[in-house]
Amino acid sequence: MLSSTKLLLKISRPEFAPANSASLIIGVAWGLTLPVGLLWGLGIPLVMAYSVITLVAAYAAQINTLSDYELDLKDETKRELVNALSQFPRGKLRIIMFMELALSFAILSLLVVIEGKIVMFLLWAAAVFFAHAYSAPPLRLKSRGVFAPVTLLLVLSVLPVSFVAYSFSTNLNYAFWLFLMGQALTVYGVIVPAEIRDYFGDKKMGISTFTVQIGLVKASLFGIALLIVGGSLASAGLILGLAYSAFPLLSVFIAVLAAAYVYILGKYWKLYMLSKKYMYIQLENQNTLENEIVTIAAKNPKWITLITQAIVLMCVVLLVSKLI
Repeated sequence: MLSSTKLLLKISRPEFAPANSASLIIGVAWGLTLPVGLLWGLGIPLVMAYSVITLVAAYAAQINTLSDYELDLKDETKRELVNALSQFPRGKLRIIMFMELALSFAILSLLVVIEGKIVMFLLWAAAVFFAHAYSAPPLRLKSRGVFAPVTLLLVLSVLPVSFVAYSFSTNLNYAFWLFLMGQALTVYGVIVPAEIRDYFGDKKMGISTFTVQIGLVKASLFGIALLIVGGSLASAGLILGLAYSAFPLLSVFIAVLAAAYVYILGKYWKLYMLSKKYMYIQLENQNTLENEIVTIAAKNPKWITLITQAIVLMCVVLLVSKLI
């Protein structure tokens, strides 16, 4: 029997925690404007912004785990997650979730008092709403076609990164928004395999996710397109951002980002070829291909980590160009 803390950690989906740190670094890299006070200008906003987005992210993961419990019972790759939730009292979990939102709002309020940026309340409210509505009934946006990818783009990228950036500056130029658009498309691009992994179970349960609606082949192509377009926009934004710095030659580090995209695109191409093959083979041979597709798609947390690290590296380079 695992301790309550370990169970709660499992329910909170720690594999997605690096995304919060990425949002923090990205937001700071683009929003920080020198000169700035070390404590009140950097340290305190940094800690408070990170606390707010982490608490909201934990709530989002927990509401997703709760809402998907019945479906996840049929998914062998989520056995540990299901077991953790079955051992953790639901009432206690809901109390913790309420406390997470209350604490995040309290920290946010203090941050707004310090910085006087009311727009941060709107960003927080939007993040909480979409985090809840994505998984929980009655809206359950994840099963409402195009609303699913739009919601994920907002919750996983646009809102947290913008929130952190606004903690340091309200003067965000077009290079930032170009980069953020590309980063958001990339984030959803590496999330698509999670829907591909769940495709067979979702289809049997009659859950109309975006991937179920368009099918495996189109979903794979959609993911490839997202990565290509997202990578191009993010790279263009970074190059423009570095072009205005004292060290524009630091743009050569874009090669690292390109290598990460090429690697993930190779995995995606394999998913596409398997999905295409799945459409034309005889019914009795489909189980083997199902397992192959699910096995490859289930590795997407590693892809998320890889692409996140590459993007964060480039934003660290951008930050360094401001500091030296």
